[in-house]
Amino acid sequence: MLDVLNKFLGKVVAQIINPIILLLAASAFVVFLWGVFEFIAHAGDAGKRKEGKDAILWGLVGLVIIFGAYGIINLALGTFNLPPVQKISP
Repeated sequence: MLDVLNKFLGKVVAQIINPIILLLAASAFVVFLWGVFEFIAHAGDAGKRKEGKDAILWGLVGLVIIFGAYGIINLALGTFNLPPVQKISP
């Protein structure tokens, strides 16, 4: 019974959670890059520069949260002696 549950959870993490984390990380990185672009492209406009700074800040906050969550998941897996999640082959 426990083996079946571990296999199921492994598939859920590998096929659902990991792609969601990757998508969120990519989105946060795009927000960060957009902020850098806004900051540089509109260097003369104080309002646009502030928008760029805000986007940079929130992009970095998003990346820290996402990678922090990933680290916590790996820490929990190591603490409870669960095997690391491997990519499931079709």
